[in-house]
Amino acid sequence: MIICLLLNNKKENKKLFIDVYTQWCGWCKKMDKTTFRNPIIIDYINQNYLPVKFDAEQKIPIEFLGKEYNFVKKGRRGYHELAAALLQNKLSYPTVVFLDENANMIQPLPGYRAAADFHPILEYIGKGHYKNTEWTAYQKSYQAPAGLK
Repeated sequence: MIICLLLNNKKENKKLFIDVYTQWCGWCKKMDKTTFRNPIIIDYINQNYLPVKFDAEQKIPIEFLGKEYNFVKKGRRGYHELAAALLQNKLSYPTVVFLDENANMIQPLPGYRAAADFHPILEYIGKGHYKNTEWTAYQKSYQAPAGLK
């Protein structure tokens, strides 16, 4: 799944947006039903990122950046090694992971976010402000799009 997006990304040159979730996560489901259904959020993600939805407990092996990652059985459930790598071994759901155009880590962002709180983050990373502007300074200059709830 992710390998194909990286191959396509050579043409599009977009950052990757990876929504890491589990089937049992209530906050993941809430974010799917609210934030990720907001038309402004949908449009911004699709225009500025290559979006990936990744089940942190899937059992299918994945090759990513030349390394194979597998499911690890642990406790009642287990986890996928790629989820652990993307989340820097802090398995918290939902977590959105931002990777640059070359699949280098920008930031994992754990926790539920409402659309109005999430949009400035998407823009901060999507437009590259994170490279030269502190988050607090960016927040002061941020202008929410009309109709964002």
